[in-house]
Amino acid sequence: MKIAVTSKGKDLDSEVDPRFGRAAYILIVDTDSFEFEALDNSENVNAFKGAGIQAAVMVSNKGAEVLLTGFCGPNAFKTVNAAKIKVVNDVSGTVRDVVNAFKDGKYKFADQANVEGHS
Repeated sequence: MKIAVTSKGKDLDSEVDPRFGRAAYILIVDTDSFEFEALDNSENVNAFKGAGIQAAVMVSNKGAEVLLTGFCGPNAFKTVNAAKIKVVNDVSGTVRDVVNAFKDGKYKFADQANVEGHS
């Protein structure tokens, strides 16, 4: 299974970035092999608006089935949800640790955004 994890760096030992839309990187990780692709999200980091929606499109285009992040706003959550990607909020630690925790069934899928939208 491919999962997306927001990250402050380009490898599995990087810390999870708590922001979804404005994360420095988004790692697409294969949960079986731990092969991964680091997506540079710098285009969205300083976006005036729509960062979460653009990040959601990027994750969807890479075939991710699950998103692990700290915070996911309402517009991004709707977009990810529409793409049939399940969201796990409030994760922290290294990318490797949260992927292992996910594989071990330690997280519950979110049913809504966990931060307010920006206006």
